[in-house]
Amino acid sequence: MLSKRLPEDLSDSPFFCKLSAVKKLRPYADLTVCSPILTGIEPDLGSAAQATLPEWGTWKPSAAGRLPVREAVARYYALRSADFNADEIILTAGTSEAYSILFKTFCDAGDTILTPVPGYPLLDALAGLEYLHAYPYFLKRMGDHWALDADSLESAPENSKILLLVSPHNPTGHCVSEREWNAAVDFCARRGMALVVDEVFGDYVYDASLRRPASFDSKGVPVFFLNGLSKTVGSPELKLGWIAYHGGKNAERIREALEYVADAYLSVSSVAQEVAVPLLGSSLDYQRRVQTRLENNLKTLYATFPEGVEIPRVQGGWYAALHFEGADDEELTLRLLEKAQVLVQPGFFFDFDEDGWVVMSLLAEESVFNAGIVKIAEITARR
Repeated sequence: MLSKRLPEDLSDSPFFCKLSAVKKLRPYADLTVCSPILTGIEPDLGSAAQATLPEWGTWKPSAAGRLPVREAVARYYALRSADFNADEIILTAGTSEAYSILFKTFCDAGDTILTPVPGYPLLDALAGLEYLHAYPYFLKRMGDHWALDADSLESAPENSKILLLVSPHNPTGHCVSEREWNAAVDFCARRGMALVVDEVFGDYVYDASLRRPASFDSKGVPVFFLNGLSKTVGSPELKLGWIAYHGGKNAERIREALEYVADAYLSVSSVAQEVAVPLLGSSLDYQRRVQTRLENNLKTLYATFPEGVEIPRVQGGWYAALHFEGADDEELTLRLLEKAQVLVQPGFFFDFDEDGWVVMSLLAEESVFNAGIVKIAEITARR
């Protein structure tokens, strides 16, 4: 009766059932929090709403999205050393819809997209909902940080249509270097593939020497950058994202195709589009507040744990991954919740290649984060 797009088993796993039961027993510090607005860093939605209120009731349908909003997105990139014009931007109702539009535009049922491992499980789920296969390529540890294993791309199936990069990466904090970028672009050129870059955490990078991939040379390969208001101005509830792209030699044909798919939905609300312009105009001020929180918590994390706990260097994003040698990440996650009242995410959720990984958010209020980290250090020291 149900579509074959769906997994056969839609029930929660035994682990998550047990985790949910433990969460109900007592209050806990949530180190999985995914939005600044849940931790006291709120955008000034009131001012944005007041400034745009007269336009809320208007209906101006456009497949690509309203021109003033696309121009605001182009200005957002210009301030970050990336060059797009308004005609190279498609507005979407969030990043998941952006993926859906790209999958419909470039893939047929049964085709393959390449996704990073470890990585966020949503990407594979979105592929499955489009009757696509997700095939892994890998991030590997290189000294004190993660790196793209370019050699792992070479085993990709012949029907691979899209290479998906995530930079900064969730959950490792890896940021694509120019050398890695060139390897990815060259691979896509050889295979006739599109390159999609999920950069929703792109405004939160800790190494000033790292450049944003949107400023790199795409060498004529069609490249699509995904972002939105969820992270840039801490407003996931507005459900406004975008695709900013360089189409290469087929740019006009690609623009027509993207607008054809987007026109079938016209899903971005008028209200979200109107408030996006002032919010993007003040995005740098908002991001400085978030960045301060992230950097302070990251310093606490590095200072708290002994050398025996592996914490690969976080180059960007909102998350950090820790490795506890010899630990079972499911057991450790449950033990931290039961004994320390601290919630983290287990590594298996992201397909780490070995046991003992846990992932935590850097967004929590600093006092909450500090207390939670101390408790984790105490519990893990007793093993």
